[in-house]
Amino acid sequence: MGLEFVEIFDEWVHTYDDSVNGKDKEYEDVFLKYNEILQTVADASIGPVVEFGVGTGNLTQKLRERGLEVVGVEPNKAMREVTAEKMSDVAIIDGDFLNFHTAVEPKTFVSSYAFHHLTDAEKAEAFKLYAEKLPAGGKVVFADTVFKSDEAYKEMIEYEKTRGHKNLVEDLNREYYTTLPIMQELIEAAGFTVEFTQLNNYVWLIDATKK
Repeated sequence: MGLEFVEIFDEWVHTYDDSVNGKDKEYEDVFLKYNEILQTVADASIGPVVEFGVGTGNLTQKLRERGLEVVGVEPNKAMREVTAEKMSDVAIIDGDFLNFHTAVEPKTFVSSYAFHHLTDAEKAEAFKLYAEKLPAGGKVVFADTVFKSDEAYKEMIEYEKTRGHKNLVEDLNREYYTTLPIMQELIEAAGFTVEFTQLNNYVWLIDATKK
């Protein structure tokens, strides 16, 4: 369920906001238009909202600014503490994409830069779970790194190697990045319609609506 990556954030919590705001040049392309991407997710959401992988609360804040009720789900203790300090009135619970317990009946599940921590099989399981929990017309709005094809994925890895981006290459090889055709198939199989919109060279908006 992506928990093999949780400890990475014990250290990254201290510099995460610098990274997403372009101060880490190696990841600059990944986080290009970061705030616009988060705003796009927030604008596509209807409340109440359950947010997975709240991190330091950047998307949470934009959801709140839209007046939406938000419950955050975050498996990393350090990240939960940072967000709780920023927004003490927001419920931030321990959990992940597949394991979460909240009394709120969501109309939207959201996430940014996190769904690739799940294998394709786990992604499929997650969407089946969301279909059970959402009403008709309910939404899943994720922004995440996805590639048009396996070939495009491999080409990006080789491109980043030529740029000397060793840490990014390691991430691309280690985590569970998938392709648009696979994502579309598993989302539709769970009973959703879905639209994809490219937001930068890495990130796509996944906007799924339960039938």
